[in-house]
Amino acid sequence: MSARDGAPDLPVGSSPAFHDLARWVGSWLFRPAYRLHWHGERQVPAQGPVVLVANHSAFVDGPMLFGMLGRRAVFLVKQEMFRGAAGWALPRIGQLPVRRGEPDRAPLLAAQRVLRGGGLVAVFPEGTRGVGDATEARNGAAWLARSTGALVVPVVCRGTRRPAGSGRRFRPRVDIMVGEPFAVSTERGRAGLAAATEQVRVALAGLVGELDGLRGDMTDRVGPGEHGGE
Repeated sequence: MSARDGAPDLPVGSSPAFHDLARWVGSWLFRPAYRLHWHGERQVPAQGPVVLVANHSAFVDGPMLFGMLGRRAVFLVKQEMFRGAAGWALPRIGQLPVRRGEPDRAPLLAAQRVLRGGGLVAVFPEGTRGVGDATEARNGAAWLARSTGALVVPVVCRGTRRPAGSGRRFRPRVDIMVGEPFAVSTERGRAGLAAATEQVRVALAGLVGELDGLRGDMTDRVGPGEHGGE
């Protein structure tokens, strides 16, 4: 069965059954490797259109959130991941490829259809893995929320990035914090989009600071040009 036949919250051509199986696997896959602590998970709406925006400091952040959100999630994933076995599996579980640094409306339009079908679309506004402090935000998340009336839900993850210079860690603590859902600015034109994008950036950066304060350490922060392992 395709998403067109019975799953408006997934992209056309994906398999709802395969998606749900992958989510089930993801719900327990990372528990042996990490000590996971959720904060505010009930703030993810159980239904209705949602644009989830998350910081991105390690490869595992996306797969971990995919399996643990509690509802179907369509992630915008960098095009380079769609190779080999992953290139076969990712479209079938409803994930959308994005070309970084190039204008590419196709995935945004596909994501827009998912949101209009009541689904959840997850975006990493920073655009790539980095420090994970959410100091940058792309326009895509704000555009999706404005064009569909979806709520924006910020989510931050800390602890997946291994500090530079450290060795392998045994079951490190990972904290995932969900912020309060909010609606973005509906002001028209470029000014409205810029205002909405700034809302997303401020909310995500603020949540990163809140979680860092809760953790009471600096283990995920790295200096310019430094890259911790995953």
